[in-house]
Amino acid sequence: MKRVLLLVLPGLVFWAWYERQALADFPGILSAYSAKEYCSCRFVMGFEQAYCQGYVKQWLPLSLLEENTPQRHITAEGLGRRNQAVWLGPREGCRLLP
Repeated sequence: MKRVLLLVLPGLVFWAWYERQALADFPGILSAYSAKEYCSCRFVMGFEQAYCQGYVKQWLPLSLLEENTPQRHITAEGLGRRNQAVWLGPREGCRLLP
């Protein structure tokens, strides 16, 4: 058992080092995807809130998904990162805010 652990552990460490950039970027992807897709679902496609909340639901839950309907502004927060999306118009659709 110790031999297997001594073989697997260095492999995991090497993999984590090799994928360090992707692992560092992952927390921001969850909230960015959710904000953008929810905005598009609500304001571009015109679906109801309940449907769009189910549409953007992920295996990892969001801590915040907030809609400001009059301004057509979406805020999503998950894994400690917050992203916002806003509807620009019928031709442009939604985009993430910097």
